[in-house]
Amino acid sequence: MVAFPIVDSHVHLFDPANLTHPWIDQVESLQRAFLPADYTAACGPVEVGEIVFLEVDVADHQCVDEALWVQDQAKVDPRIRAIVANLPLENGAAIEPDLQQLRDIPLVRGVRRLIQSRDLEFCLQPGFIEAVNLLPAFGFSFDVCIYHHQFANALRFVDQCSDVAFVLDHIGKPGVKDGTMDPWRDHMRELAAHPNIMCKISGVATEADHDNWTPEQLRPYIDHAIETFGFDRVMFGGDWPVATLAVDYPRWVAIVEDAVAGCAPDEVANLFRDNARRFYRLNEN
Repeated sequence: MVAFPIVDSHVHLFDPANLTHPWIDQVESLQRAFLPADYTAACGPVEVGEIVFLEVDVADHQCVDEALWVQDQAKVDPRIRAIVANLPLENGAAIEPDLQQLRDIPLVRGVRRLIQSRDLEFCLQPGFIEAVNLLPAFGFSFDVCIYHHQFANALRFVDQCSDVAFVLDHIGKPGVKDGTMDPWRDHMRELAAHPNIMCKISGVATEADHDNWTPEQLRPYIDHAIETFGFDRVMFGGDWPVATLAVDYPRWVAIVEDAVAGCAPDEVANLFRDNARRFYRLNEN
């Protein structure tokens, strides 16, 4: 195991009794509460020192409520050091009052609006781009969550938001199940050419056959993401509990750790701790 407490840059927490997440109705194994104590149990021998919470595609009218709920969860588990909240950014500048509310919640560091579940043109809407460009004024980053077939338009989107600090979730969700590397491989290089974008090494097993994948199938995708972005711009993410559809937490950590075996200690520290701390400003709490 990693020789120091890691930072997990991508953790989901939710309680269906508290908030509404319509997508969970389609995933039977996730239809229960997943709280900090459950996460701790799932980590097993892995020592996690700090956690970044990622929004869980809550119903639009509860976006701010979700962030407030997680702020309260941080009183239960002080490892929760940052929140990436959800907002309907496609509403354009009309979203500014909600951004102001989020700014008043101490742990909020960024915003994510899922692109993966929407049509190819979603991220190119003028209103969406307008709202994303408001984020730096509030001190917020943006998590980009796409499937690999949406990459071309995602590149056009980030081209129009040069002042925004971005991080790509789940290495762009490549076609692991089908063994597809291209054009994802080239798209990753194009995205990495933007200095304002980082990449999460997360969510890879869930893009494979959940029941029949092997570490050898995942490794080329992990290697390419790290090689393309470099150790200064990658961060580990557990994607718990969604990742449990395909892999348990200690095994995922071990797979990523194996991918960087033999690398310099400072490179491993960047991946598993330091880059996430810097990007999400965890030292500000």
